[in-house]
Amino acid sequence: MSGENATAELFSCVRGTTPLILSIPHSGLCVPESISAEMTPEARTLPDTDWRVDELYDFAGKLGATVLKAHYSRYVADLNRPPDGEPLYPGQAVTGLCPLELFKGGPVYLPGGEPGEVEMKRRRVQYWAPYHDRLQAELDHARERYGKAILYDCHSIAALVPGLFEGRLPSLNLGTNNGTSCGAALQGRVASEVARSGYSYAVNGRFVGGYITRRYGAPEKDCHALQMEIAQDAYMRGAAPETYDRSRADRLKSCLRRVLATLLE
Repeated sequence: MSGENATAELFSCVRGTTPLILSIPHSGLCVPESISAEMTPEARTLPDTDWRVDELYDFAGKLGATVLKAHYSRYVADLNRPPDGEPLYPGQAVTGLCPLELFKGGPVYLPGGEPGEVEMKRRRVQYWAPYHDRLQAELDHARERYGKAILYDCHSIAALVPGLFEGRLPSLNLGTNNGTSCGAALQGRVASEVARSGYSYAVNGRFVGGYITRRYGAPEKDCHALQMEIAQDAYMRGAAPETYDRSRADRLKSCLRRVLATLLE
């Protein structure tokens, strides 16, 4: 985890044969040693990772989807945050391009180890920008080849995070920036599939979509973007990656497979 694979590739991208593109920005575990050395022991365990989300969607390639997956932790650079650090949810807890606090509270960095302006700019250039450049390239390719692009941004989070939201999060949280990042008909079809799933769900509830959904969703330009935020207790028994529950995950995968199939119809 933290400190390992410091020279790993920034991301992997496998191009598919359909207009559907999956973005997986927060399942990465790589942290360079120079950054890890400045982090608190708790932060080095990377507790705010979207644990094993890439495994939940390991079937997507067989459906013909393009899959873009980041390899570095969100603590290095949060790819789903604006480059200027502007808050996504004004008035609520802020997690910026280079997060300084854990979701549950407490520092990411040891005293004096926080990244300054120069370091944040370096990370934006080295880690954040290449992912977005590739994502834009894949969206452009899809629109050129298929006449449209459908971006599906994959996330998960603990069902209970008092520092970010009250109460327990529904299992499936579909976000379309309050209906502006994708066509109404497309949102309706996906929402209907989620409603039939048997899981608790919300559409544009606590999570309406992060920077990726908001930045790239432009249905008037034939680019539709949706975010799916999954409560981790839908496929895990606890808060650590080893609590991944295969039977829960298999059931959830069946639902997610139907959701992606709906996007491709």
